Amino acid sequence: MKKNLDRDLLADVAERLINHLKKRTDVQNIDLMNLSGFCRNCLSKWYVSAAENKNEKIDYEAARELIYGMPYDEWKKKYQKEATSEQLNKYNSKDI
Repeated sequence: MKKNLDRDLLADVAERLINHLKKRTDVQNIDLMNLSGFCRNCLSKWYVSAAENKNEKIDYEAARELIYGMPYDEWKKKYQKEATSEQLNKYNSKDI
């Protein structure tokens, strides 16, 4: 394998991760943040940033729709649960 990362392989991995998160609506963003330090919103922001680095303009809400598989407000209504005090305490105790 090449020493440098293969961009096509990375794109396939990113697409697989995004599709996995679209299916795993039971996984809450706060849990992702607490365990890994990133969530679906972070992926959306990274997508916007990557586009900007290539002189492309991508709206943040459009990026979130791509990552969530639907408009963010719709996803929130369908799948987002109220964060527990334990989740919030864990999140607030980290330097994320």
